[in-house]
Amino acid sequence: MKSPYVNELKPSQVRIDTSFLVRSKEIRQKKTGEPYLSLLLGDRTGQVDAKMWDNVTDKVVDSFERDDFVKVKGLVQIFQNRPQITIHNVRRMDDAEIDFADYFPSSRRDPEEMWTELRATVAAVGNPNLKALMEALLDDQDVARRMRRAPAAKQIHHAYLGGLLEHVLSLCALARMVAAHYPNIDYDLLLAGVVLHDIGKTYELNYERGFSYSDDGQLLGHMTIALRMVADKLRGLPDFPPPLRALVEHMILSHHGQLEFGSPKLPQFPEALLLHYLDDMDSKMECMRALIENDRQVEGCFTAWSTPLERAALKKDRFLNGKAPGPEDAPEGAPPGPEGTPQGPEGTPANSGFAGKLRQALQPTEAKQES
Repeated sequence: MKSPYVNELKPSQVRIDTSFLVRSKEIRQKKTGEPYLSLLLGDRTGQVDAKMWDNVTDKVVDSFERDDFVKVKGLVQIFQNRPQITIHNVRRMDDAEIDFADYFPSSRRDPEEMWTELRATVAAVGNPNLKALMEALLDDQDVARRMRRAPAAKQIHHAYLGGLLEHVLSLCALARMVAAHYPNIDYDLLLAGVVLHDIGKTYELNYERGFSYSDDGQLLGHMTIALRMVADKLRGLPDFPPPLRALVEHMILSHHGQLEFGSPKLPQFPEALLLHYLDDMDSKMECMRALIENDRQVEGCFTAWSTPLERAALKKDRFLNGKAPGPEDAPEGAPPGPEGTPQGPEGTPANSGFAGKLRQALQPTEAKQES
């Protein structure tokens, strides 16, 4: 077992000697014109920035690539309120040296247990046509194998092995509760949308080493792939009603909810609209959970800026157990601006510059509003 993991890295560690999966690799230039390596390294617990400033020879640069496993020796330091590794030595590792389970995040739930739950949910569907379509897809051995492992996304939500299956089961539970609240909802149709809306992700993404898009994923996207998968299985179901097929296909095409978010159609009937909102809610709640749980900010009550959520998130437990340090508490050499305040998209404190002066001028007023 590797040690330490990313979530165990501390600046008090004088030196580290451990292994990582290379998530990204860039060759950059110092002001002097000399090259340096900028890496994003990861394991099953998260990812960390790393820099190799010196001795970046062609031999070092060519010795490993993205999605390779590397052994790293270096120092853990704090940069912009987060741990960063300064690499002294790096070498590529052979697959025989590593345990893949150490490097790839995966669902906390057992994939076979989740698969059994999904099959039981589909088996209980009352509409024989929808049930036959879903079972035809889940009976496909390649689909079944991929669905047990596939992430729900490359990096935004449920981005771990088994994440797609966990996301679908979460939506199944939500669909069951919400459909009971709205009597006009066809639960079987909604459930079919839940099970099939993201099934194309089993082929859209590569997830044998790092997470990336397949050729079909780049060219077609998961909605088009899902339509192709459904069409393939419907050839074996000649009695499937064409109007019902159109509803299923519409739910797949419209589940992102808006044209600018990739849906070629807007949801146009209740089950399609409900699928979109449940899918959006579940993905955002998981995104926020992961943002807070995996944030590596050393100080303060807020996470780093999240581009998908367009906000920083409050670390509620840290906030309730003590105030975020202000400027007077900042250690010598700390980045300018109070830590623990929301960060802008580039990591800039939200109350820097003119905003900071304005905040100081309005401080008494804000104190009254907050009390």
